[in-house]
Amino acid sequence: MLNTDCLRIPNNNPVFLNQRIASTKYRIYNKIPNFVQASSSYYGGFSANRKIENKRPLKWGSYGGCIPSILVALETFQDLDDAFEPWKESLSSKERTIILKEQTDWRRALSIFDWFKIKGCYELNVIHYNVMLKILGRARKWDHVSSLWTEMQSKCITPTNSTYGTLIDAFSKGGLYKEALLWLAEMYKQGMELDEVTMGIVVQTYKKAGEFQKAEQFFKRWSSDRNDACPTRSSYGLYTYNTLIDTYGKAGQLKEASNVFSQMLREGIVPDIVTFNTMIHISGNHGQLEEVSSLMEVMKELCCDPDTRTYNILISLYAKHDDITIAAGYFSKMKEAGLIPDIVSYRTLLYAFSIRKMVGEAETLIFEMEEHGFKIDEYTQSALTRMYLEAGLLKQAWSWFEKFNSRMSSECFSANIDAFGEHGHLDLAEKAFFCCLNKRKLTILVCNVMIKAYGIGKNYDKACELFDTMEKYGVSPDKCSYNSLVQILSEAELPAKAASYVRKMQEVGLVSDCIPFSMVMTKFAKLGKLDQAEDLFEEMVTHGIKPDIVIYSILINAFAEIGNIDEALSYVDSLKHSGFALNSVVCNSLIKLYTKVGNLLEARETYELARSLDGGPDVYSSNCMIDLYCENSMVKEAEQIFNNLKHRGDANEFSYAMMLCLYKKIGQVDEAYQIADEMHDSGLVTETLSFNSLIKLYASDGRSREAIQFFQQMVDSGAQPDDSTFKLLGSILIKHGASKEAVNRLELVRKNDTQSGLLEWIKAIYAISCLDDGTSTLVIK
Repeated sequence: MLNTDCLRIPNNNPVFLNQRIASTKYRIYNKIPNFVQASSSYYGGFSANRKIENKRPLKWGSYGGCIPSILVALETFQDLDDAFEPWKESLSSKERTIILKEQTDWRRALSIFDWFKIKGCYELNVIHYNVMLKILGRARKWDHVSSLWTEMQSKCITPTNSTYGTLIDAFSKGGLYKEALLWLAEMYKQGMELDEVTMGIVVQTYKKAGEFQKAEQFFKRWSSDRNDACPTRSSYGLYTYNTLIDTYGKAGQLKEASNVFSQMLREGIVPDIVTFNTMIHISGNHGQLEEVSSLMEVMKELCCDPDTRTYNILISLYAKHDDITIAAGYFSKMKEAGLIPDIVSYRTLLYAFSIRKMVGEAETLIFEMEEHGFKIDEYTQSALTRMYLEAGLLKQAWSWFEKFNSRMSSECFSANIDAFGEHGHLDLAEKAFFCCLNKRKLTILVCNVMIKAYGIGKNYDKACELFDTMEKYGVSPDKCSYNSLVQILSEAELPAKAASYVRKMQEVGLVSDCIPFSMVMTKFAKLGKLDQAEDLFEEMVTHGIKPDIVIYSILINAFAEIGNIDEALSYVDSLKHSGFALNSVVCNSLIKLYTKVGNLLEARETYELARSLDGGPDVYSSNCMIDLYCENSMVKEAEQIFNNLKHRGDANEFSYAMMLCLYKKIGQVDEAYQIADEMHDSGLVTETLSFNSLIKLYASDGRSREAIQFFQQMVDSGAQPDDSTFKLLGSILIKHGASKEAVNRLELVRKNDTQSGLLEWIKAIYAISCLDDGTSTLVIK
């Protein structure tokens, strides 16, 4: 350590003071070898708040000459006169450039730059200014950048391609894309031609701004101008090709990127690892895994060894394509190649293991990470919590949470609470929530996921209680809080309570659309409480919230369900007056209404309108139309809709049953049997209506055996026979000699005791089956 005793001044004699300082400086400089690591004790008063970056001796030593010693001196002495004392008259231009480049603090670099200017014996050229522009741009000190640019103009220092490239790059990385391109315009104004490096920087600027098409256009224009200026030069350098491939890749243009890569190979430009990494990444993101394998083969042929980034890309690609075996294999190959996996390698594979519930593999990887001192990031931490929960390992999930909760952010708490809540572990979600509360990290997001967890756990009172007490913890409910609670209460069939929170939401000015109203009105309508739905509609309008087409659809459909044509049509009129055109949802509701009240003409017109709209008529309204056509014996119209449904694969059990009834009604028995066979073969006989239709078809044609078989299937399937079923069965019994009185007695037993009655019916039907076989005689007492 530096001995400071020699700096003590015994008296105030100026001459003595100067002699002592000079002597001390001489001894210190003599103690500095050609290159040593600067002691942290030397950093002293250079800058109280400055964090000195430890330099690697090998890096400084590689410069040779006096540079390493100068850099140590600059770290040692705050005063630049003291630091540069031994070399103040011998610094070359190149040495001054290196000194500036090696500064990690923009203030120190600017002080050194100004010192060079003050001394007057050093000529500062455009290279020195370029270095300073880069340093100040990286620190986003735009005022200093502007001053330096003005200074260059006043001193007639002519900017070069590198100057403009530095400025464009600095402003682009600082997020000032428009300002970056203004420097490009200034460059053109000076009549300068862009070199490949500057071109690449401009292309990167367009890419950062998401302007991929402009990036491509700029390159093509630059390429054309370049070739016009020098027709004999057709190929570009490696940097240009890499830039262009990356541009096409980020724009999602795989074909163009591949074409550039092929052109590069044809012209004899050898790809480097950056080229291959980019191409592998692009190909993999487009699902071209065969192309990825081919690129790896080309790398082998060119003796271009994969680096850590290559393996990280491969691990990520195969994990995304759900081939975890290959992904893990590349992780092992990376180690075998002597490369050390970095934090990205571990996190990528660990996340892939976690979402696949590969607990053992994940825990092995965690152990390795801890050995290497790698920290688990919060995103992966919450994913691992979910892994344990999905694997049913609740103890491990909570233990994993406790391991990290001391340093969790609010966002990480919310992710863990959400995981516990989504998997139905409300007790653990609550424990995590109170842990967050105790650590004073409660935020609106944490509260919102806890409300969601209460909703999933059907603990609606606690959801409301938390919402009502949020402000006590210094957190005000936001729009998401209100919407979440309203949705939870609505789905719990508590629309009245949900409506009260919509009103509170309105009072605090967080209602800007119809969504909260529509959630509650939908539930009111579903429960048949149309008065409350209409009251809420009026409240919404009164508060100046304009109804949207969804709101109108809810009311129109609700009144269509109960067949109230006047109310439904009044809301249709309101919808039209509000400037909305009928959509397929409204049309489907109207078709339901018209078919329910038997208005054939209006139903038909609305159905044709629905066919012309996006979405078209749904299966339910199409079935309603088939039913209406059946009632009116309109065979061709019913067949047309039915065939359209079959063509789309949407024909369901009801569609077939209606067509079977239609064919039977008009006497087309062959067609009816064909439909029956299709229903049976397609497994579309599950509902009571379908079984009744089939029993009726076969019974009316005298085919009692088949009718009885369908009844047996009906009972076996769990479908409940209804009055129509037993009416059909009674007719079968009578045809086989049973008296009407006997059938009536069976019905009386069923009405008094459903289960006993069903058993009596089954016995009677079984007797019919035996009679047809000739093995029994029907006797019903």
